[in-house]
Amino acid sequence: MTASTLELALTYEHARIRELPEPAQHPAAAHPERRHQTDWFYAIAAQHLAAAEDVLLPHVRRLPDGDDLVTRYVGNAKELERSLRFLKGRQYGDSRMQDLTSREVWLSIDRLLAEHEELETGYSQQLSDQLDDSDVNSLTEKLLEAEEVAPTRAHPYSPHTGMAGRLAHRMWRVADTAWDSAEGRVVPTKYHVHPKRDSALSHYLY
Repeated sequence: MTASTLELALTYEHARIRELPEPAQHPAAAHPERRHQTDWFYAIAAQHLAAAEDVLLPHVRRLPDGDDLVTRYVGNAKELERSLRFLKGRQYGDSRMQDLTSREVWLSIDRLLAEHEELETGYSQQLSDQLDDSDVNSLTEKLLEAEEVAPTRAHPYSPHTGMAGRLAHRMWRVADTAWDSAEGRVVPTKYHVHPKRDSALSHYLY
């Protein structure tokens, strides 16, 4: 059976996020001039989570046992966001985070990423089975576009779903952009080449 555009896009996203931790885990990544490697991983992972919560989860909630599926997803996302915060705290010398070793933080992130990928893969398959192809394509496009305007930092204690979650993500995007600029953090400015000429979806599929 041919994979849907949503399944293909998420597979690509998962693979790309998985590639980013390798340079970030290198011992030299702790040096100030190499912090951008950790910043890049942290920002893209945070943006992906927020975009999925805003775009995918409202549709997931309509699936059989949808409320339980959303609860599982948000539980994993909050844990992953906390681990990302620990990672950033260690990187920037936060004294509250120094009791954790880098290995402990990365083991937690690896475990939670694997669980996250499993959840999204299952949810995308169910959504692709239930929705028309045109609706799946539209959903995929909205997800990829939402990543470009999502918060660049993890906010595990803010609302994650519903109107409150979407408003929180919008406000955090503004605040995150200001703090990123103040701290000189290297974060993604855009995901896709020629966004006005080529759609995000067509770029990913290409």
